[in-house]
Amino acid sequence: MTRQTVTQAAEEQSKSALAVIGNYQASLGALLPSHIKPETFIRLCQGALRRNKDLARIANTGPGFESFLHALMDAARLGHEPGTEQYYLVPFGNEIVGIEGYRGVVERMYRAGAVSSVKAELVKANDIFQWDPNEMDKPVHKVDWFGDRGATIGAYAYAVMKDGGISRVVVINNEYIEKVKKESKGSGRADSPWVKWTDQMVLKTVAHRLEPWVPTSAEYRREQLRAIAEADTIRNRPQVGVVRDIETGQGYSMATGEPVDAELVDDPPAGEPAEGPDGWPAVTKPGEGS
Repeated sequence: MTRQTVTQAAEEQSKSALAVIGNYQASLGALLPSHIKPETFIRLCQGALRRNKDLARIANTGPGFESFLHALMDAARLGHEPGTEQYYLVPFGNEIVGIEGYRGVVERMYRAGAVSSVKAELVKANDIFQWDPNEMDKPVHKVDWFGDRGATIGAYAYAVMKDGGISRVVVINNEYIEKVKKESKGSGRADSPWVKWTDQMVLKTVAHRLEPWVPTSAEYRREQLRAIAEADTIRNRPQVGVVRDIETGQGYSMATGEPVDAELVDDPPAGEPAEGPDGWPAVTKPGEGS
């Protein structure tokens, strides 16, 4: 979907956003991974408009509808259901901002196929928390779930891989949390996710810190390999050698697309397209980094 298409959509506001959004099922569907059907995605968009009067009011203006479509495009690329805890649709003034939630980040980790479980927890002032990366493979965290845990002082996250290994453990403190919050658009407003869902935003922040250390999109890597192989074919160069994932360092054969030095993920089922949301050019989301 091009900016011209989005602009044309914004000019169609003689109809309500609820009706107009259905006209873009095919365009949004082209961005979606196989696990979300285009018609389901559109129904979720329409449901979000019905549930939130502020969202519907903004979407029924030209600029507001354009921002709504951009948020939906981002949700589709990431493979998330809009208007859920995977991907929030948040009214900000006269625009709609799409914000990936903590559950969305974790979902992308699971979707890659190499992760067995993801652990992300808040650390409170009265908790017992011990972590020494030189002596421990994961933190010790003891919590009195029914007592006064005190204020949040940090968070940590790690993943358990399917082979039983533990990923890198990431730990963030309040100083880092406040830095990310300040960089987030409108974080001080009463309707900001940082005000309404503070704990979830902190968990999302630490999950983002974990992303470079675990696979988060098998489809993205396969699309990279396909594009490289296609470019080599055009240039009549042999498709040999190894390409490395920029996040994990994992090597893949440019001839077959298979991992060459570590197990990573299963192949997609026969006949299922390899392209996915992360294979599309990256976009900068409002509130990125929060």
